[in-house]
Amino acid sequence: MTTVLGVDIGGTGIKGAPVDIEKGELAADRLRILTPQPATPDAVAKVVAELVKHFDWTGPVGCTFPAVMLHGVAMTAANVDQSWIGTDAEKEFGKETGCKVTVLNDADAAGLAEVRFGAGRKRDGVVIVVTLGTGIGSALFADGHLFPNTELGHILMNGKEAEKRAAASIRENKSLSWSKWGKRVNEYLQYVERLFSPDLFIIGGGVSKKFDRFQPFLGVRAEVVPAQLRNEAGIVGAAVAAAEG
Repeated sequence: MTTVLGVDIGGTGIKGAPVDIEKGELAADRLRILTPQPATPDAVAKVVAELVKHFDWTGPVGCTFPAVMLHGVAMTAANVDQSWIGTDAEKEFGKETGCKVTVLNDADAAGLAEVRFGAGRKRDGVVIVVTLGTGIGSALFADGHLFPNTELGHILMNGKEAEKRAAASIRENKSLSWSKWGKRVNEYLQYVERLFSPDLFIIGGGVSKKFDRFQPFLGVRAEVVPAQLRNEAGIVGAAVAAAEG
């Protein structure tokens, strides 16, 4: 089995494509469908089934989900309906699609793709993938092994959640200069570095395309590099997780 369907579930869009898991590349053009509002379990499961049908898919499916995932069950809910908390997402999606479905945290999936095929490939030691977007996602790896559900965007800094100070959305909403925001990101990375002493930080999210704008303001000991798979990371990582699940 070299091709697996990957689905990336976000607060605004749900996108999927078959993935060549040996190359870490999409094997067909991806399809994106708007996330239903409200994003209830039943409504989201129907969109996942629509993607499965579009690609005429019958094999295993990997899905990202914006929540802490424990054995396929959503323990939190970020940017989706609160009714997800306590829902067995793997069972819901499996029932709707007729496929074997593996569900993992969205940042963990993006991290998995980067460590296998992107900026973290063949890197030993501790690697932390940080996605800067609406919030801050994180994925922690030691010698290529994932420690799931770290959710390091929610650590408290000066009495405030880190993502409420340093997410990419904060820079836009508060019209912060690159230098001012870059210093906030650096403050966050320094905090995480004190906790985990990583060898490498990989910065993901849409803002990674503009890495050179804020990189001069980062002063941590660890090497810091931009992500390489960008928008395809979630789909690729979900497919890898399903292949190995």
